[in-house]
Amino acid sequence: MSNFVTDILAPKTNLKLKIGLYFGTYNPIHIGHMAIANYMVEFTDIDQLWFVVSPQNPHKVKANLLDDYQRLEMVHRAVDGDDRMRASNIEFNLPKPSYTVDTLAYLKDQYPNYEFVILLGSDNLESFHKWKNFETILESHGLIIYPRPGFDPSKVQVDRNIIIAKDAPLMEISASFIRNAIHNGKDVRHFLPAKVWEYLDEMNFYR
Repeated sequence: MSNFVTDILAPKTNLKLKIGLYFGTYNPIHIGHMAIANYMVEFTDIDQLWFVVSPQNPHKVKANLLDDYQRLEMVHRAVDGDDRMRASNIEFNLPKPSYTVDTLAYLKDQYPNYEFVILLGSDNLESFHKWKNFETILESHGLIIYPRPGFDPSKVQVDRNIIIAKDAPLMEISASFIRNAIHNGKDVRHFLPAKVWEYLDEMNFYR
């Protein structure tokens, strides 16, 4: 397995970059995630997208959630060869449970010249006000919202730090669908990046 600590995060530099942080369990990462990521790096003003893999909460063990580093390996394979994207294990060594505001503070300390913005699905926007120190996140970093099916942007309160990617593709593929399909013996290889499917197949995950 690669040394993700050195591979994931670019060396500290004076180069000003705008980084989109795409948080998720990625259990597994699939073509829906990749399509959204591709849209974000090409059709918004971010320079690079980091897939931030959420670690297992030791107090909320889920039977169908793969090990942290297995999910990280899948993301690493999904973005391999694409310099616009990175796989990040930044939350693996931070205190649990992981709070986005604390992750942002750590990243800002490590990369003071980088600008970080949160990429958030519209289905999570309604509960954003429940996040720890959500006002700080919104004011200091901002959100780029990617729409889910059924999302009505007219119902979002206007805020200069919330950008809605109105033309982003609507993705209805879910990781749970893929897990269940594999468990039931279905071949869903084309729902996943090729290298991710090869890894899943080799390791017999979700079967």
